[in-house]
Amino acid sequence: MVQNAPMGNPGNPSNAVDYDPFGAEVMADPGTAHSRLVRECPVHHFEGHGFDFYSLARYADVLDALRDIETYSSHWGQSPHRTPPHGMLSDPPQHTMFRRMVLQAFTPRVVERMEPWVERLADELVDQMEAPGTRTAELHDDFACPLPVITIARILGVPEEMKDQFKYWSDIQVAGMGQIDRSLYERNRKELEDYFIVLLNERRALRSAGKDMPEDLISALVLAAEDAPRKIEDFDMLSVLLQLLVGGNETTTSLITNCVWRLLERRELWEQVCANPALVEVAIEESLRFDAPVLGLFRTNTCPVSLHGVEIPADSKVQLLYSAADRDGSVFEDPDTFRLDRDPDFLRRRTLAFGSGIHFCLGAPLARLESRIALAALIRRMPTLELNGPTERIEPFLLYGRHRLPVRW
Repeated sequence: MVQNAPMGNPGNPSNAVDYDPFGAEVMADPGTAHSRLVRECPVHHFEGHGFDFYSLARYADVLDALRDIETYSSHWGQSPHRTPPHGMLSDPPQHTMFRRMVLQAFTPRVVERMEPWVERLADELVDQMEAPGTRTAELHDDFACPLPVITIARILGVPEEMKDQFKYWSDIQVAGMGQIDRSLYERNRKELEDYFIVLLNERRALRSAGKDMPEDLISALVLAAEDAPRKIEDFDMLSVLLQLLVGGNETTTSLITNCVWRLLERRELWEQVCANPALVEVAIEESLRFDAPVLGLFRTNTCPVSLHGVEIPADSKVQLLYSAADRDGSVFEDPDTFRLDRDPDFLRRRTLAFGSGIHFCLGAPLARLESRIALAALIRRMPTLELNGPTERIEPFLLYGRHRLPVRW
């Protein structure tokens, strides 16, 4: 048990389960812990490690909170920290304006046009893994990480040779969401913002000179800012770019690693997908349900909330546990088993891995496309793939994925 974690207290419904989101047991297997919350403690209060927040676990409650933006506000950010509203991490009308500015880059039609390019990239990465004489790889480093990083860099308009630096910056930004000491996070953010400012100013200089700008999202933001209903400050532009950078690579990398890990962990599942590639879609959707890359984001309640016998004071940080909601047996049959016989359309409609409502993940179509192409490439090119040692999860407590996934073939 980690120091300062609350002990289970049957007399207090918000502590009926001994649940420490930072504890080693929960970090190793959050899904099992979240399933217990669904059954026994649908509203949990945690105080420790410098944080104080509530967690909602049941599907109906999480869905209601995602859609009730009047009660569950994003005004103070979606991490356990209280941060000022900026970019898309805000409430309407600010959120609506910034989301509209970048939506054009992630429409299903635009994402569909990227499919051939992403397929070529996936094959190139497999080619590199299959260098002559090579029979082992680190799937996270060699495949699952570079694929979405290179893709989001291309969308933003960042040179591909910056991919390693961008991944480093992104990892620190993600880790900072769940850390009390944010000094490294702040220094890292300044470096990243300085880099984006250079790119924004380059586009503005081209625009002022009457020259064509590159066809990328940074150029699109510069153009959209000209038509915005109010002046768009660099602070907000940078916030949007950082959100897209982090959201566009870390969660997709985790989706790919989680899915491959579960299939290889139970070898018969991998063999089923290799024998029937139509199961790729089911595997991706089931992975989103079973191992949500984002375990749950935060809101701040604008008024007192009474739920399942628990009083949540106004202005509390509340984590909406997508991972727990998607283990709710009232919605998903046999929720604690990873299965390939589920209906992918049902999963796509009901799982909350990408959230719901106005903050539904903008990059969901792209993440699904990249993950589907990645898994299809692996089963086609490497049907004998298997685990080659212990895996390790990523560090942030509110995210879930494999940071280390050694394989052989």
